[in-house]
Amino acid sequence: MKAPVRITGATRLYAIVGDPIVQVRSAEVFTQRFADEGIDAVLVPMQVSLDTFATIVPALMALGNLDGLLVTAPLKELLARYASRLGATAGCIGAVNALRREADGSWSGDMFDGAGFVRGVERKGERLRGRRVLLFGAGGAGGAIACALAEAGVRSIRIVSPDPLRNARLVAAVQGSFPDCDVASASARRDDIDMVVNASPVGMKPDDGLPGDIGRLTPDTLVGDVVVSEAPTALIRQAIDQGCRWVDGRDMHGGQIDAIMTFLAPRSSGARASG
Repeated sequence: MKAPVRITGATRLYAIVGDPIVQVRSAEVFTQRFADEGIDAVLVPMQVSLDTFATIVPALMALGNLDGLLVTAPLKELLARYASRLGATAGCIGAVNALRREADGSWSGDMFDGAGFVRGVERKGERLRGRRVLLFGAGGAGGAIACALAEAGVRSIRIVSPDPLRNARLVAAVQGSFPDCDVASASARRDDIDMVVNASPVGMKPDDGLPGDIGRLTPDTLVGDVVVSEAPTALIRQAIDQGCRWVDGRDMHGGQIDAIMTFLAPRSSGARASG
């Protein structure tokens, strides 16, 4: 039986910010996890646009009972600037998806998209080592996934992004941290790929198509999509049609929960419910 969620004046607050925010399911998931673990805290979704970010986020962080922030696209790089210190992945790519308030009032941040994605793949029993990856997206999620895949031992990563400068920065960052992985911007060639990952926002809208030219899928191709949706995205539908193994945004999200809960625990553990 799930533990009941109660909100009192002593309840600690966490917020998840993004634009759009209506699609996120983190509020329900994390609030229930807090309750199940006896932590008097809730996670609240908040619509924050690029235009209002610089005003709203500092105000949120000034709240005395706010202990952490989660963030979705397109705000992950912006939020990194508000951290007093960054974890290894966040430091490599310059983006975060979680901040926690420390006991001294400072803020620590890190990025868990990559760890969550890899954990989701592993939970489905799929192999990563030695794979040749075509990755769409060079933003916060794409960067974190590139780092995590390189750490997991993929042979190569080819990155596709509409922003050449961002693409080049990510290639350089991952190469610098993981010199044994062959990382480069993608060329037109798609016949040397056995894993396709969408880490872009394409697929968040019901009528979105594929994130780009994915080449020819075979049953040996592993397909991943970070988008969380009720119905399969166009990329996942293509994978199913071609008999490919696949992981979707729900698999990644599930993989992130434990890692983020552990990250938040040093602060949230002080809010354990009495009785």
